[in-house]
Amino acid sequence: MNLLENLPPRYQTRRQMLRQMGTGLGVLGFTGLLGDAGLLAAGAPGLSVPNPSQPLQARPAAFRPRAKHIIHIYLNGGPSQVDTFDPKPALARYAGRLLPGGNLTTERPLGAALPSPFAFQRYGKSGLEISEIFSRTAAFADDLCIIRSMYANTPNHEQSMRLMNCGDERLARPSYGAWITYGLGTENQNLPGFVTLCPGLPVSDVSNWRSAFLPGVYQGTHIDTRKTEPRDLLENLENRRVSAVDQRRQLALLSELGAEHARQRGDDPQLEARLQSFELAYRMQLEATDAFDLSREPESVREAYGSSVQCRQLLIARRLIERGVRVVQCYHGDVQPWDSHNSIGKSHRSLAGQVDQGIAALLGDLKQRGLLEETLVLCGGEFGRTPAVEVPAAGTPGEGLGRDHNHWGFSVWLAGGGVKGGHVHGATDEFGFRAEQDPVHVHDLHATMLHLMGFNHEQLTYRYAGRDFRLTDVRGEVVQGILA
Repeated sequence: MNLLENLPPRYQTRRQMLRQMGTGLGVLGFTGLLGDAGLLAAGAPGLSVPNPSQPLQARPAAFRPRAKHIIHIYLNGGPSQVDTFDPKPALARYAGRLLPGGNLTTERPLGAALPSPFAFQRYGKSGLEISEIFSRTAAFADDLCIIRSMYANTPNHEQSMRLMNCGDERLARPSYGAWITYGLGTENQNLPGFVTLCPGLPVSDVSNWRSAFLPGVYQGTHIDTRKTEPRDLLENLENRRVSAVDQRRQLALLSELGAEHARQRGDDPQLEARLQSFELAYRMQLEATDAFDLSREPESVREAYGSSVQCRQLLIARRLIERGVRVVQCYHGDVQPWDSHNSIGKSHRSLAGQVDQGIAALLGDLKQRGLLEETLVLCGGEFGRTPAVEVPAAGTPGEGLGRDHNHWGFSVWLAGGGVKGGHVHGATDEFGFRAEQDPVHVHDLHATMLHLMGFNHEQLTYRYAGRDFRLTDVRGEVVQGILA
């Protein structure tokens, strides 16, 4: 006798029977304890639950937001704070000598103090001190809010990059872009709510923009910006064999089949994410080509941004947020280009030269269009670099005179979106090694970003595996000192 014959349709396979019945008693015991899984925390004031049939539909924030969009200029690899936005004259006085307090522990052995090869100058009415390698960005000093007291947990790229993007350096967690689109949706249903622009892939690749246990529709859409033509940037965007009408009919059939699957076997988040991706791809045919086509911009605008890959993707970022995309990340390059273990004078000057013009053009463009007030611009890496020279291992290629990773203290800057312009928050020690005055952890930065987007970071949560998770885990405070 076949024991499956008399079971309901949803149990007609052994796999479904074991999955549904084997955990049934446990579910009964925990129903009252766990509540509804996968929803915004019950009782959180002002938070609205996404409509499952329209998960990207724009939703109000919990309170009045200062920003509607985020552009994250990610200098992946770890730019040196003492060579960019945190001048330390004491390094010149100790050049060639060990720092009096000793070197903090990082990944590699360190030697004597290494002065910056770059000159710093005061800019704007605020008099912010900025390195010569970012002289064009410095023209907007009065719009910048520099946090010089950032710190992270580890001096490793993979872990620190996941911390900066996902709030956890070890485990699979949703990225902040996924959290924001989960909470707010997006203003344009024909484009993704969260887009990642990167020429290649960074360290830890797609884990940087994952949705993890959030519905898959909220994960970032990666665009390889080494390509220039819209049709190449967005592979398979156009279906030249099937008309739009027939594509709509196909999607309607898929939706019916998916609904029938759910009725018989229960919800399947992976299947639902795949169906949502088909729907979004169909809608993107209407608008994505236009959004990524820089030839539609006046020549004067394209010249202002510059022709490097990094500058082009900053112009794309402006076009995307202008069309309602919620979060755009612009990675500098493949793997970790700012990882200057050798000859930091040459490498940092070259890297800054690839993006400085574009950053200045972006800030000016956003201001001119009235978008800077509603767009939070964030620029920085996953950590900084040591003020002491890295001691090259025997046989290591390169010229030396580089800096190791430094998670103890580093700088990021923000602009627009409700932050103080022409402002410096916090400080590192006299050599730029450790955050000492008003230290800001990455969780604090995330809490502040969510606050500016209209959320209490403790209330934007998602129930998973019996726990209400949030971007900031169990810590994080809004940095009140940088709010305008």
